[in-house]
Amino acid sequence: MTVVSKDKRKDANGSDSRREAEGRAHPLASVRNIGIIAHIDAGKTTTSERILYYSGKVHKIGEVHDGTATMDWMIQEQERGITITSAATTCFWQDHQINIIDTPGHVDFTVEVERSLRVLDGAVGVLCAVGGVQPQSETVWRQANKYSVPRLAFVNKMDRMGADFYNVVDQMQQKLKAPAVAIQLPIGAAETFKGLIDLISMKAMHFSEDDMGSKVEYVDIPADMAADAEAYRAELIEKVAEVDEELLEAYMDDAGVSESALIAALRRATIANDIVPVLVGSSLKNKGVQPLLDAVVSLLPSPLDIPAVEGVNPKSEKELSREASDFEPLTGLVFKMATDKFVGKLAFVRVYAGQLKKGQNIYNPRTKKRERIGRLLRLHANHREDIDVLYAGEIGGMVGQKLFTTGDTVCAENDPIVLENIEFPEPVISMAIEPKSTADKDALVDALKDLAEEDPTFRTSIHDETGQTIIEGMGELHLEIIRDRILREYKVQANAGKPMVAYRESVSAKGEGSFTFERTIGDENHFAALTLAVEPNGAGAGNIIQFDVSGKIIPDEYRKGIEEGIADALLTGVLGNYAIIDTAVTVIGGQAHDMDSSEMAFRSAAVMALREAVVQAGPVLLEPIMLLEIESPEEHLGDVMGDLNSRRGRIREIKASNDLQVVQADVPLAEVFGYATSLRSLTKGRASYSMEPQAFDPVPSHMTDAILNR
Repeated sequence: MTVVSKDKRKDANGSDSRREAEGRAHPLASVRNIGIIAHIDAGKTTTSERILYYSGKVHKIGEVHDGTATMDWMIQEQERGITITSAATTCFWQDHQINIIDTPGHVDFTVEVERSLRVLDGAVGVLCAVGGVQPQSETVWRQANKYSVPRLAFVNKMDRMGADFYNVVDQMQQKLKAPAVAIQLPIGAAETFKGLIDLISMKAMHFSEDDMGSKVEYVDIPADMAADAEAYRAELIEKVAEVDEELLEAYMDDAGVSESALIAALRRATIANDIVPVLVGSSLKNKGVQPLLDAVVSLLPSPLDIPAVEGVNPKSEKELSREASDFEPLTGLVFKMATDKFVGKLAFVRVYAGQLKKGQNIYNPRTKKRERIGRLLRLHANHREDIDVLYAGEIGGMVGQKLFTTGDTVCAENDPIVLENIEFPEPVISMAIEPKSTADKDALVDALKDLAEEDPTFRTSIHDETGQTIIEGMGELHLEIIRDRILREYKVQANAGKPMVAYRESVSAKGEGSFTFERTIGDENHFAALTLAVEPNGAGAGNIIQFDVSGKIIPDEYRKGIEEGIADALLTGVLGNYAIIDTAVTVIGGQAHDMDSSEMAFRSAAVMALREAVVQAGPVLLEPIMLLEIESPEEHLGDVMGDLNSRRGRIREIKASNDLQVVQADVPLAEVFGYATSLRSLTKGRASYSMEPQAFDPVPSHMTDAILNR
């Protein structure tokens, strides 16, 4: 990431172009927009609760295991002890405004991480000192890499048996390929963990036991750790100097680098994604959270430190950029929708530039319509605070916007811009749902519509043949939560069928298909002839549509209709009405009439020609494959392995982790429904697992007929 310092951003008159409005409570340079990201059960929400407590936002620490965590406000979160929806809040530390989004760790709710990282300037990756880098840790890290989000890492749970800080740092470097560098060292581990060493100030920190760790005592480094601390500080300076010329020059002049020079260089390297500083602590035991807050303020970027947001003018398609300034044209992104029983439809928005004011008209370039803002809110989990304006760099909520949805740009009509949209993964599981009574029918439709607007990975449709309402999501837990919310929030009684796998189709070879559309509709003749070729495009590569035919044979004016027809046909498939993926489609021939051809005719011809080509190309049925990571005691390993084999699982790796065996395996989604119950039974409740989508693989030929009811 290129970092442009504020003093280099000058307008034509030589003044700073990033001006700030007088009404701001905190200047842009002191704003931090951060997310808390991690694998499930690494301690994200527990860490967030301590941040809120120490910053004075709440006066009592809520605990996840008690169902009292502030950020886990949904009843479903409190019952299960997990985060389901990302919760936003604002707190203050050392005269800095910190906007925090606490994200889920469960793979079924990865959409919450994706859209949060899209609008954040920095992140804190929480890692378990015992589990280290776990599967979902890798997923959220890849998501942060995608958006080039600068990160700190917080190695949590140092009070747990088997905690190993140094092993976690090694895993970050090896598994995540992260430039991880320790800036703190733990004093002790497990039951002997009592504090930490700050390698920047070269002081030890102890945290009081009697007042929830609020008091931090700075003492001399223990004598038995002095040599290690010196060695790790030297390593820290060396690694930062490798990527920061200013520190290298200072180090060449004087090996005793000052604390302020090291912090400044570490900040530059962190913002440039050249370094990931690693901190340590135990959130549950109230150790290490205040230094983490200090690091957020001193090392993570403000909106001024990140590149200007880029977009395009929807009218001219010209590329635009907007600086983080209160006086730039309004530019914001709606990154989440929610339905609140008190305020109605709520749009979460990140303001990149300009000011978003209550009562002003805003423009949606997707719908080409304007709307008036009735209320603006500052968010704190499920509590709201009315405000009059959101300034550049801030995150808040808009109430009552009917035309906006996730990924829409908020801008001024006289100076429009469209920001890059957010990409979401495809659902992998589906089930049928129907109201228990006729009276519930309309209410169910409304509930499903609201939930689909909130969550882009949740979809609803009507099955063409049966007329059933089908809901699709990212996993069993995802759909279970949806069903629970329909019952509790919307008071709708509904029956749901068993989960169904969202299969896909593809082609195994090359094939060609032709179709001539010739029909008279009303008084008009419609003609189009089209020849298409299809071939595999590589696993995970997606679909592509290309033209290998001149404009003389098929005029350019019909290309849009052809593309739309191909896209429609790709959605329905030829084997079982499943979407076709990873296929390259090429238009190689055709014919048009000067008088009778139309876009509609070419669109219809494209649908039929593609189906013919796919049939000729050896269509195959694909099923989603999940990566399972199971942690099991040694004595139950045989039973776990045998069960995985019966589920068509392919073992990737088995490794020891303290007193547990960790098994990684690829297993078809169809075989893991109800796996949590089976695993508990096999291991007497002593094993745990996590799961995430990996790929789509061909279904074995002997199972294809059964799936397709042939």
